[in-house]
Amino acid sequence: MRRPDEAFGAADPARWHYADQPYLPLAQQEHDALVNTLLGAGVEVVYHDAPLPDHADAIFVHDPALLTEGGAIILRMGKALRHGEEAALALSLRRLGVPILYELHGAATAEGGDLLWLDERTLAVGLGFRTNAAGFDQLGEALAGLGVALVPVQLPYFEGPDACLHLMSLISLVDRDLAVVYRPLLPVPFYQLLEARGVALIDVSDEEFATMGTNVLALAPRRCLLLEHNHATRRALLAAGCEVMTYRGDELSLKAEGGATCLTRALSRD
Repeated sequence: MRRPDEAFGAADPARWHYADQPYLPLAQQEHDALVNTLLGAGVEVVYHDAPLPDHADAIFVHDPALLTEGGAIILRMGKALRHGEEAALALSLRRLGVPILYELHGAATAEGGDLLWLDERTLAVGLGFRTNAAGFDQLGEALAGLGVALVPVQLPYFEGPDACLHLMSLISLVDRDLAVVYRPLLPVPFYQLLEARGVALIDVSDEEFATMGTNVLALAPRRCLLLEHNHATRRALLAAGCEVMTYRGDELSLKAEGGATCLTRALSRD
């Protein structure tokens, strides 16, 4: 995780496509509380604190890398303002002893929010404004030796290239057979794939899609963390047998387009 710093507090909303300028003292309070919630849930939290001036989005550590059983794949950000985050996160991963399996290069782009593990050998890849065909091809090359199959998922235009619409803006897996989704924007072939795999779907309303109800962090199967505003989604998760925790993210998340999953990058799981 990365604690919000001066770059986040000084973010120009028009430049970074934020809803409003974050208030840094409150953002730091919210982040500290989120870290404490994770620690209380038994999660080990490691800080990524490599210097990144003028990189407001760097708090969203999920996006610059993909973790695999063979090591980390360092991605290449599709949002130009985020270039530089990749090398900084790679530095932190190396310091932690995480091997680097592959680094995207050339014209390839891919962001972690577009990469969803359906199981240990199947990776869904959202193709849109942040992840391109060259990125898809290089991910295939990186994962070929691990026996991983890639599933392309064509993303909708939605609000255009400046907005953040990742594949994981539309879906979060909370168990092997349970996902939280915003069905109106799910591509039909991907919906049919989920149906064929026996994945039950919890639908997020239009209102809670706007407050990132689909952005649910699974700490373990059916053990979930999401933004506190999403009451209907929380009730639906509870009805599906999930344990649900919430966090306040008015400054961290609602202003800056990034939820609990975006704010974390899991390095290893039991």
